[in-house]
Amino acid sequence: MKFDPGASALAADSVINLRRLNEARAGEHGPIAAMDGRFIRTGDGRPVRFWGVNGPPTSADSPEKLRAVARSLASYGVNLVRLHGAVFDKNGAVDRGKVRHLRETVEALKSEGIYSLFSIYFPLWLDPRPDSTWLRGYDGKTHAFASLMFNPEFQARYHDWWEALLESKDSVGMRLIDDPAVMGLEVQNEDSFFFWTFSEKNIPAPQLEMLESQFAVWVGKKHGSIAQALAVWGGAALSRDLPAQGRLGFRPLWNIANERTARDRDTAAFLFEKQSGFYRDTVTYLRGSGFHGVITASNWTTADARVLGPLEKLSYLEGDFIDRHGYFSGSVKGDASEWSIRSGHTYSDRSALKFESEKAGGPRSFVHPAMDPEYNGLPSMISETTWTRPNRHRGEAPLFYAAYGALQETDAVVHFALDGAEWSVKPGYFMQPWTLMAPTQMGQFPATALLFREGLVKAGSVLADVRLKRQDVLDLKGTPLPQDAAFDELRLKDVPDGSAPVREGQRLDPLLHLAGRSRVTFGEGPSGVDLRPLSGLIDRTAKRVTSSTGELELDYGKGLLQVKAPSAQGASGDFGASGPVTLPDLRIVSDLDVLTVLVVSLDGKPLRDSARLLLQVMTEEATTGWATEPAGPGLKKITQLGTNPWRIRPAQGTVEFLRSDAVKLRVTPLDLQGRPLTPMGDGSKIQLQAGTVYYEITR
Repeated sequence: MKFDPGASALAADSVINLRRLNEARAGEHGPIAAMDGRFIRTGDGRPVRFWGVNGPPTSADSPEKLRAVARSLASYGVNLVRLHGAVFDKNGAVDRGKVRHLRETVEALKSEGIYSLFSIYFPLWLDPRPDSTWLRGYDGKTHAFASLMFNPEFQARYHDWWEALLESKDSVGMRLIDDPAVMGLEVQNEDSFFFWTFSEKNIPAPQLEMLESQFAVWVGKKHGSIAQALAVWGGAALSRDLPAQGRLGFRPLWNIANERTARDRDTAAFLFEKQSGFYRDTVTYLRGSGFHGVITASNWTTADARVLGPLEKLSYLEGDFIDRHGYFSGSVKGDASEWSIRSGHTYSDRSALKFESEKAGGPRSFVHPAMDPEYNGLPSMISETTWTRPNRHRGEAPLFYAAYGALQETDAVVHFALDGAEWSVKPGYFMQPWTLMAPTQMGQFPATALLFREGLVKAGSVLADVRLKRQDVLDLKGTPLPQDAAFDELRLKDVPDGSAPVREGQRLDPLLHLAGRSRVTFGEGPSGVDLRPLSGLIDRTAKRVTSSTGELELDYGKGLLQVKAPSAQGASGDFGASGPVTLPDLRIVSDLDVLTVLVVSLDGKPLRDSARLLLQVMTEEATTGWATEPAGPGLKKITQLGTNPWRIRPAQGTVEFLRSDAVKLRVTPLDLQGRPLTPMGDGSKIQLQAGTVYYEITR
């Protein structure tokens, strides 16, 4: 069935328009701050959750187009946009045109109650020229990994970028730094001393020598001299150790994380101090400049989630909140497949609801970007995340993020990426893998954004309280709750159920994130874990996880997520395998193996009493003309990319309201703009229509 809503913004009187959730103007109740583990509006102290996107697209290149994008996003429930892009040119000089465009973007978003978060530096955007005096040793082809954290001249240039942006003024003379619509600033995107990019091959000799000299000074202060340090360390010297020249080299991250020698522990401590010191100094600089919103350090993963991951998170405590990135992807293979979809690529469909492996046919992998611990009581954001395409299970994403984000008290989910403002598949010789203006993504925002922002699913109990002694982290003892670390069925013997103390080096069950909340606290006291018994919540035999609130249930054997909250109920996944789904106030019957059905209250009342509800239905999406052929066990080969418009698989099945007054409920199908069509009967048994996504239920 064709999915073509036409206009990207919903009409003001559309049933599914969520503009009402936003402030009249972003920032009208003061800047955003972090307090008691949540984002709040400082003017009235009200907590706020952000349902955001990365964007706007480059096609929004005028104030008029920016305002149109802002209207569209607000109507679909978006209240935050991460403005992820450089404010400098290829030579590292301030680009005034980019600064001006960003200022216009903030103004357009603000008028629709949408806040802005700035991310202005990513090493992949900067390949310093050979004649660069502030970043010596580069060849114009190498990204500037890690150098920002230790090179003072680079940091001075970096400050110039922030100054140019934050001092820019709008049409009435307000500086960006004074605009409360700027929710926050991000120090740097996806870079770390503890990721694989920190290596000799990625850092030019002049830069690496600078860091090696700093390391030698640090070591000399700790041990009295370089010679004494080498004696304490023992073992063979590194080829880059040049004590006479005041330089000491770095062992590879794999060795540091796995061998954890005395030298490795000193190396990790030094790199942590440099990284956290850079974040601390940058936050001080931005605060000193007059910024009143929130600031985050970075959002990257590490070369070893268990051992190096805690060091990364510990360094982020210099900011006001914890940010991270995570994608749910299939095994796409082919030329430039990391950023594009092309004819000839091979891929596998993959369901998160079944914890299917990224490798077709592999064992279940119990890791997911929505698994979100709290660190030291700070708010949490996922500023880049999505199910990438091609994947027929992509429609699982919005409800999964909304439901489990609410359960874990995630404070912001920022979907990646708004690469176009219209409902277009962007046909060509390649397509983007993360297109957000797609049926299964933005098309499901009305009900899921409402669920997340209004907290229609309750927060869970704290099931794991992990205390990590700061010195233990620096000594590379790791954490029992590593974030984003793959955990498959082969390691179940190492998982405690909460009935016995957690042994050193033992892993906690990652499924606890789908049952409730988890907290990690770095401090000076002894390391330890308080683990609530999980046997009533996680049933490995039945392959089922139930939330501590009883409102969420995931059957990962059959691949079905059920939502049973008073004001939000539905299910997502393989209805063919599960059979009829009975919820407190609904019964859903379908034979489809890819289907999401969600009912939310529009008047704030429980579904059993509500006089106005939204029923939202989604199957799977494809381009017009999309074609594949078998390419091996579980694999497909793309033979045709297809073109506009989007299409969705026809919905099949019924939804029955179990209320005593179900026959009095009026059911009105809506078009894709949320406008009423011909009424179709009552709520006792709703026959899903092939191409209808939204239904208004009234009494």
